Amino acid sequence: MKRKLSAVLIATALLSSAIAQAETFDLQKLIAAAKQEQPITVYASTGKIVQQAKAFSEQYGLQAVGVKADAPQIIEIMSREAQAKNVRADVAIVEDAPAGMTQLLKKGYVQSWVPDDLKGDIAPRYQDPLTVVLAPNVFAYNTDHHATCPVTNLWQLTEPKWRGRVAMQDPTSKPAYTDWFSQMETHYDQQVRDAYQQAFGKPLHTDEKSATAAFVKALAANGVLLTHSDNDAASAIGAPDSKTDFVGLVSTAKFRDNKQGMKLGLCSGLKPFIGWNYPSLGVVATGSKSPNTAKLFTHYLLTAEGIAPQGVDGKMSTNQKVNLPADEASGIEKHRGELMEYLTATAQGDWESRQDWQDIWSLNYKK
Repeated sequence: MKRKLSAVLIATALLSSAIAQAETFDLQKLIAAAKQEQPITVYASTGKIVQQAKAFSEQYGLQAVGVKADAPQIIEIMSREAQAKNVRADVAIVEDAPAGMTQLLKKGYVQSWVPDDLKGDIAPRYQDPLTVVLAPNVFAYNTDHHATCPVTNLWQLTEPKWRGRVAMQDPTSKPAYTDWFSQMETHYDQQVRDAYQQAFGKPLHTDEKSATAAFVKALAANGVLLTHSDNDAASAIGAPDSKTDFVGLVSTAKFRDNKQGMKLGLCSGLKPFIGWNYPSLGVVATGSKSPNTAKLFTHYLLTAEGIAPQGVDGKMSTNQKVNLPADEASGIEKHRGELMEYLTATAQGDWESRQDWQDIWSLNYKK
């Protein structure tokens, strides 16, 4: 009985501590402190960051400048500034989680900060480090050619019927794709194996190290149309006048082009998943001269208003209280549970295995 009572007392104390911690976060104090600081510069790989920084500035009467740059550029800029002790980039949304964790966070050039008042709304797996937004990469088809997705299982894309008719960006130049392979093998390999059984009615027998490796090898060997950009992949799949019937991977942002005549449809129901969610980290420069403004901007990004410009592209806030806009073009909100979830806890493994997955792809790729 004593042991049970002490356990209850400890649990109560921890809960009280957690509540007190949330109560100690004072947004008004943070705003007041930010008003004493210099303007901030914010980097992200989306042009929407310019709009987000402007809206933030207007809302709080502060000055933030948004700059678009790709993830390698952002990492290079923040690394050099940290080494030179001349920090000008205060906040960044880093779309390459493994690189951001390895090259920035581990070296102490940036910090991860989660606002206490929002901790209860963000799943713990997205708090260390803070993931601000998730970008879905999904399988799509042409709605002119089919009423519903013509494939129901990923393994079908390795069959002769789909030879040369799968479009996606080249995994040897798009790290998100090798990270997808790595995450599949680490966390979802049994589901990939089960999907094979469902597709072909027999167990998978392979000499490869995993079911995922067998899938990647078979997909590469099936003459995939490799593109240099998301735009090219989307055009191959969804062009209204296309003669060849493609299925492939694109970001949900491309579905907005349906308003201009594209015919992209979401492959909902695809087993074992319809795509995956790729995380973007929200980081604050360790040597920022405006740390309170930087934190306030991070807080803003986690609100419905702050992430709204990216929400129209189907990008999902990690704040569970923030939903996608009702008119988001792909309809991914209804199928959120069908996406493979990326777990940053093993991002280091994704970073270390990138070259291995590129090699598997390159060695087995056949046009």
